[in-house]
Amino acid sequence: MFENTNLSPLVRIAISVEGGSRGSMFGRGVADLCLGVREKGSLNAAAKDMHMAYSKAWRIMKDTESTLGIRLLDRDGAHGSTLTPEGDALLDSYLEIDRDLNEYALKLFAQKFKA
Repeated sequence: MFENTNLSPLVRIAISVEGGSRGSMFGRGVADLCLGVREKGSLNAAAKDMHMAYSKAWRIMKDTESTLGIRLLDRDGAHGSTLTPEGDALLDSYLEIDRDLNEYALKLFAQKFKA
């Protein structure tokens, strides 16, 4: 159907509080910050990897924690940060849902547009 065979779908998801405002949600950017904390042991290092100021990363995390009512990070000052058990679980769930939705979207796309 399409001549350009390089097309593929991309699904983006966000986790928010049901009925809440459209404020800070747990989406791809927050997930990437959390992954960076998990891998690097520091919000500052995660922010640097994303070419983001630490102050912006800190504000994003605080706003998201406040909006969701979940503490995502344990901060230990100069010793870095780690994900809380809730933060780990939310990140793992987000990544699994994101992967599954994108796999499903690829299958649907192939059925609808490459047939």
